[in-house]
Amino acid sequence: MTGTPLRVGLVGYGLAGSVFHAPLIAATQGLTLDTVVTSNPERQAQARAEYPDVQVAASADELWARADELDLIVVASPNKTHVPLATAALEAGLPVVVDKPVAGTAAQARALAELAEERGLLLSVFQNRRWDNDFLTLRRLIADGELGEVYRFESRFERWRPQLKGGWRESGDPAEIGGLLYDLGSHVVDQALVLFGPVTSVYAEADVRREGARTDDDTFIALTHESGVRSHLYVSATTAQLGPRFRVLGSKAGYVKHGLDPQEAALRDGSRPGASGAEWGAEPEELWGRLGAGESPLTGGGSPVPTLPGDYPAYYAAVARALHAHGPNPVTAQEAAAALDVLEAARRSAAEKVTVTL
Repeated sequence: MTGTPLRVGLVGYGLAGSVFHAPLIAATQGLTLDTVVTSNPERQAQARAEYPDVQVAASADELWARADELDLIVVASPNKTHVPLATAALEAGLPVVVDKPVAGTAAQARALAELAEERGLLLSVFQNRRWDNDFLTLRRLIADGELGEVYRFESRFERWRPQLKGGWRESGDPAEIGGLLYDLGSHVVDQALVLFGPVTSVYAEADVRREGARTDDDTFIALTHESGVRSHLYVSATTAQLGPRFRVLGSKAGYVKHGLDPQEAALRDGSRPGASGAEWGAEPEELWGRLGAGESPLTGGGSPVPTLPGDYPAYYAAVARALHAHGPNPVTAQEAAAALDVLEAARRSAAEKVTVTL
């Protein structure tokens, strides 16, 4: 991509901003990290140390005052701020990327989408786990017909965190949009919808397991898709023995994959896309999933399937192309709203102990 790089203002420099967005923006040809917004002095110092040319602002209002100097706003601040900040950016005439969940409700997400359409501006949602290594591999297996007709999709995003970490994500205040249903649940539901399409019914169980916890930390969601596929989705912070990330069963074969995509760990450790000779997002052969039928992969059943490299950088590369009118929005707010329809139904199902029809 040629021409002057698009200037990006990043709002928020906590986990999402510093570990995911800033490194990926900086690594994307055609984008430059212009300004980081954080009022925290330590995070301001961190941003300056990691990106010496970046400007630092204490308030997003400073970005709106400089709207003509910027080309894209990225909202990576706490969930409750997503809608007001995205609204302000769009009203200032700036395209926006918003971290997931884009909003607390599907109605809010659709209202943002309508505002963006009225203004003729890009509004994209950062669903980075569409570019996880295992998900890319599974999409290829399904497209190639390796599984036959898929019957059941099991997806687990499980952790062992018996002690609370504190912070807004574990707050019981509904305004914070915390809890695992809207955090990790946003990922597993989005992946299920991408793979198998719209949902007709939702059943969920949401529990608060850890002492002192105020919001769900152990949640199960069962989806019935219009296609007939059933998705069983697990998100948990209280899993002492982790299950497979994916277990997908079809009429010809099943695919089982353990372990998480390595990109988050690499970013946390300071590795950057394109900064070394190693292939970004690649994993060793011993972590490959297995494809087969009739025997457990744990006893040698099936054949190893090379895992495609994960590719988080592809998201921002697609955003840059979309801003230049050279490609589609990689994740639309309408897609995010469809996922929020499911999450809202899951919350109701768990609270009322009913199956919700969509």
